[in-house]
Amino acid sequence: MKEVILIKDGELSLKGLNRRNFEDKMVSTIRRRLKDLGEIKITRAQSTIYVEPQSEEFDFEEALDRVGYIFGIAAFSRACVCQKNMDDILLKAKTYLISTLSQVKSFKVEAKRADKAFELKSPEICREVGGAILSACPDLKVDVHNPDIVVNVEVRDYAAYIRAGQIKGAGGLPVGTSGRAQVLISGGIDSPVAAWTMAKRGLTLNAIHFASPPYTSARAEQKVKTLLSKVAKYSGTIKLAIVPFTEIQEQIARCCEEDYFTLIMRRMMMRIACRVSEKDECLGLITGESLGQVASQTLPAIAATDEVCSLPVFRPLIGMDKEEIITISRHIDAFETSILPYEDCCTVFTPKHPHTRPKPGQCSQAEKGLDIESLIERAIAGIEYSFIE
Repeated sequence: MKEVILIKDGELSLKGLNRRNFEDKMVSTIRRRLKDLGEIKITRAQSTIYVEPQSEEFDFEEALDRVGYIFGIAAFSRACVCQKNMDDILLKAKTYLISTLSQVKSFKVEAKRADKAFELKSPEICREVGGAILSACPDLKVDVHNPDIVVNVEVRDYAAYIRAGQIKGAGGLPVGTSGRAQVLISGGIDSPVAAWTMAKRGLTLNAIHFASPPYTSARAEQKVKTLLSKVAKYSGTIKLAIVPFTEIQEQIARCCEEDYFTLIMRRMMMRIACRVSEKDECLGLITGESLGQVASQTLPAIAATDEVCSLPVFRPLIGMDKEEIITISRHIDAFETSILPYEDCCTVFTPKHPHTRPKPGQCSQAEKGLDIESLIERAIAGIEYSFIE
């Protein structure tokens, strides 16, 4: 019995004349994610993408799992291909769905007749298919309001398809359709969620992490790589830059007022992130800041860090509370890794009473004792790159 994966592209249907470009990117991603499972044929029509395996060895379950991580997909399902006649549709409705229907108590049938020349209209298809299923599974009941499962029949241009329910996709836009941006990744709960959220809006991700050995350990760096691997299941490969930040933090501690340590550290991070981003053709920065969550995330503090940025800064979590962020963190399987107790550089040299409401110009004055350009140049020269998949 021939099977395919049916993929619904959701939001892409709103893209008008640009829709083809978005679909091309998504098809390319699907092909790349599934290529090692065997040869496939991908076609598209009427807001649906069809993934047709070309060999019997194709691993459908693994393919469905991978498709669930692809941004741009609203829903997907495994479906049986039928000839465009009711005899074949009714036969396969009984045989293809029998194991699935044996696990439920109620069902209903929904039909979509995209080919208006087909012999029956949608209500008639529903009635015929529902009757065939009841004859094969007499213990089942029809429930049109709250069924355990919905059987879908789609009659399209070249074939008909039968499926039992569909799986919700990752949603959003295909990665790469909105450009490239760099996420400042710390190892906490927030920044992986921010990265995932912006990848969902079509951004290709680079990442930058600031390490301060011996104050931070190799385990902290591995934690960051593990978190990025969780995000990369959705976004694809992420280029990671690990920046040596120890000298900068020690210079800040030595030359600047303690109350300004956190703000000046953040400004240095943003300067370096902008330089690295411009080199890697990233068009913006991504941070995990949530308004008012910590001392460096008040409006005046955010404005003070933005003063030194040459690129736009995206803060997708800015209006979320911690519980909302944790919910997404759990959804992407990052939470348990994020709470591992390995120090990151943001917790090094933390002032007892951090300045939360700096006025314009105060941070510039407070960091005058630093040789900013030399510190940045040495930090960038020491960057180690890797690729996270």
